Amino acid sequence: MSFLVLLLALWIEKFSALRHRVQRDGGWIGELHKLESGRLATQPWLVLTVLVLLPVALLGLLLLVLEPVAYGLLALPVHLLVVIYSLGRGDLLGGLGPFRDAWRREDLQAAAHVAKRDLDICADSGEQLLEQVQGHLLWQAYQSFFAVIFWYFLLGPVAALSYRLLALAEEHAQNPAVAERAGQLRHAFDWVPVRLLAASLALVGNFVAVSRVMLHELLNWNISAAQLINKVGLAAGEIPPAAVGPEGINTLDCLWELLLRAAVLWYAGFALWTVLVH
Repeated sequence: MSFLVLLLALWIEKFSALRHRVQRDGGWIGELHKLESGRLATQPWLVLTVLVLLPVALLGLLLLVLEPVAYGLLALPVHLLVVIYSLGRGDLLGGLGPFRDAWRREDLQAAAHVAKRDLDICADSGEQLLEQVQGHLLWQAYQSFFAVIFWYFLLGPVAALSYRLLALAEEHAQNPAVAERAGQLRHAFDWVPVRLLAASLALVGNFVAVSRVMLHELLNWNISAAQLINKVGLAAGEIPPAAVGPEGINTLDCLWELLLRAAVLWYAGFALWTVLVH
């Protein structure tokens, strides 16, 4: 069922607006702000227990009840809704549109403005700005899609939901202690899938260049997932130094095509595993 759910989720992501109706975080974020600023302000682990562990435990209990019924057909829509909810927020390519237009016109002032407005990216120079946007593309693609489908395929919807709730807690927490604890747990969640994606990018990109990067970083616990995927992505795509104009936009297109090839490789691997196991 996992592979079917992933195919349906991909179809809905591309051809339906259901994701935007499912991904409503306002109530959860409101509860997060209440708990972290109230009596639990000094107990960040308890805040995360209430807002992350409790929802995923309830989801696990619901699935235990539904999966034996009707050969698991009743659990299928629950799986699908959880996966859709767990995917990243926003439209990654759409969010890059204004920046791409400004950069193609070689209007660095406009590019810096839209990067700050749409992507929350600031830089001291045009070269650094494009490099940060490249890193943004790689990181958002990883955390929005690859990390979620990895944990769903490996451990099911409970793990996928856990990842997204930790990501939301890290991003929206106003209490630094809560954000720090959520980030620590998320770092543990990211350790395996980001390295699997790095290996995939090596297979669909420049294998030798990625191998040089991974030789030093494979077992490095301290490097963040964002830093690692940025290094590996630029190496795999053989991205040249930042340039203003269409050449700079071509680097973003190259990275996106690289990520698409990695996604196809993952789905092919999931399909093969499903056939071999069943």
